[in-house]
Amino acid sequence: MPLSANILVIDDDESIRAGCVQTLANDGHRVQAVANGSEGLAKVSAESFDVILVDLKMPGISGMEVLKRIKEDDPASVVIVITGYGTIDAAVESMKLGAYDFLSKPFAPETLSVLVETAASTRLHALEDACIGQALEEQAISDRIIGVSPAIKRIGVLAGKVALTDSTVLITGDTGVGKELVARTIHQISPRRDRPFVTVDCGALVEGLFESELFGHTEGAFTGAVKTTRGRFELANGGTMFLDEVANISVSLQSRLLRVIEEREISRVGGAEKIKLDVRIVSATNKDLMEEVRKGEFREDLFYRLNVVPIRIPPLRERRQDIPLLAEHFLKKLREQRGAPHKRLSAKAMRAIETRQWPGNVRELRNLIERAMVTCEGDVIDADDLFDDEVPLQPGETPSAQGSLAEREKEEIARTLRQFGGHKAKTAEYLGINRKTLREKIRKYGIEAEP
Repeated sequence: MPLSANILVIDDDESIRAGCVQTLANDGHRVQAVANGSEGLAKVSAESFDVILVDLKMPGISGMEVLKRIKEDDPASVVIVITGYGTIDAAVESMKLGAYDFLSKPFAPETLSVLVETAASTRLHALEDACIGQALEEQAISDRIIGVSPAIKRIGVLAGKVALTDSTVLITGDTGVGKELVARTIHQISPRRDRPFVTVDCGALVEGLFESELFGHTEGAFTGAVKTTRGRFELANGGTMFLDEVANISVSLQSRLLRVIEEREISRVGGAEKIKLDVRIVSATNKDLMEEVRKGEFREDLFYRLNVVPIRIPPLRERRQDIPLLAEHFLKKLREQRGAPHKRLSAKAMRAIETRQWPGNVRELRNLIERAMVTCEGDVIDADDLFDDEVPLQPGETPSAQGSLAEREKEEIARTLRQFGGHKAKTAEYLGINRKTLREKIRKYGIEAEP
């Protein structure tokens, strides 16, 4: 079946316009024609065309200028230029500007038909590839960022948009909400996907070695520097650098980081050589950075450099409609890993999961399901397999009916501490939070725990 395309002819020669319209309409295409560049550009801005034919020699706006503007607005546009005798050099120049091909006057109707058919087919395949690429990108996002809540859908859309740019991103949210997951998703659907994704846990690095870790060092730069070593920024060159818990960087190092972001170059500790960087920076924190700025703990200028595109991930308790999907997602993954195809959650277990406060957020949910997969001997995971002696909320009972969110969180932390005999590392791991966060919550709630 012949391809039917939407064609625009821009030519000041009435006979050429009429001939093109007749030939292409007979071929089954939809054809419009205008007599000058201004009208042509107006048509292109108002409507999408599969193929555009432009005469190079026209009064007013030249065909070359029309071509240039069309390609600037839409680089994927398919433009065929029409040239007269003695304008072959101009035709070659038009190809350099992105023209698909050119037709030299006079041309036979058959030549026009074949060239337009080929050009329209090229345009169609390009659009199909773009649609497939977009579908794959959307699938990649939905495979990684699980949920149906409006907040999660917005995060997915924003991740898809920002991935196409090199803009600096700041991801905020409580511990365990999935900040690194979003950062990795942005990298994996970006043009940098084939380059490194380098993570720096800013809260775990020793202060004295932090600069060396980030920027590298030369041989003999300090005691123990027995060879020249590349830092994380060099390792991430061409890819993405993920600065996790960026609020934990000391004020003195913040100024160095700011310089790197502004100048896009580093020098190793103990070295003078300037190393150019092409790195996309994504940062994350569970703190309110503006509050840290007000307290003098974080540089304001660095905050604005990092916060170009902010993404806030709400805690799990604020998006309860995502909990069943996440639970089933983790269960499916764990079933595949452990070869337990029949393991499933009971209705009572799912109700208990949906009503829990989840102080450790998504990480705690995954850890809990993994633990139940290991300890539950049957195929059905019940509430008791998930929460031991904890009494889950009953169907229809709201969290407020059993106390405030803070009270529920306090109860869960205290219960887990008791379960592990006051062992904070095991408690933090079970809840899906780090030990520093656990210590802060213990102090905040005045929880008495065994040493």
